[in-house]
Amino acid sequence: MIRGLLLLPLAPVRGVAWIAGVLAGEAERERAERESPQRALSELQAALANGEITAQEAETREAELLDRVLAGHGREAGA
Repeated sequence: MIRGLLLLPLAPVRGVAWIAGVLAGEAERERAERESPQRALSELQAALANGEITAQEAETREAELLDRVLAGHGREAGA
């Protein structure tokens, strides 16, 4: 009981730290989603469908994305 009373002034600091942690986690999740290979592939397919890029450019970019995905999986397996 005494411990709770002594630590009561720190409650706002703990609340702010918790909120900062939640916001940091959400920002990281959004960043990962923006940089996801699935999203890049879907944007690539849309650009090809709209005629913004040629089939050859799409194949080249798709190969680069697949290399990036495989490199990421290798890094995760090695960690």
